Amino acid sequence: MKGIVSSPEAPKAVGPYSQAVWAGDTLYISGQIALDPATGNMVGATAAEQTAQVFRNIGAILKAAGLDFAHVVKMTVLLTDMKEFAAMNEVYAKHFTGDFPARAAYQVVALPKNALVEIETIAYRG
Repeated sequence: MKGIVSSPEAPKAVGPYSQAVWAGDTLYISGQIALDPATGNMVGATAAEQTAQVFRNIGAILKAAGLDFAHVVKMTVLLTDMKEFAAMNEVYAKHFTGDFPARAAYQVVALPKNALVEIETIAYRG
């Protein structure tokens, strides 16, 4: 069964997509960048600051779905500069204890709104 999840505490979609979609017991969260949900403006000038906002946005969507970071099974991190990996990773690590989710990280040429980091998330409620 498919269902749409959205949270007013996370940024509205900037295109024809949903914040998150349930497919059975799996939640697919669209890539999140460091947008302030109230203003739609980018938050933070560094990869670390932007990663913190990205995690606030992901957390709000997880909460709207009745989940938390313990339910996350996979994340895909997109960075415009792989030199920022350590800064992103330091913030990332603060959101998990024990069993970490699977993860991939890629350097990309550009991200929407000139973001430095974008993270896509898959969570499981089973």
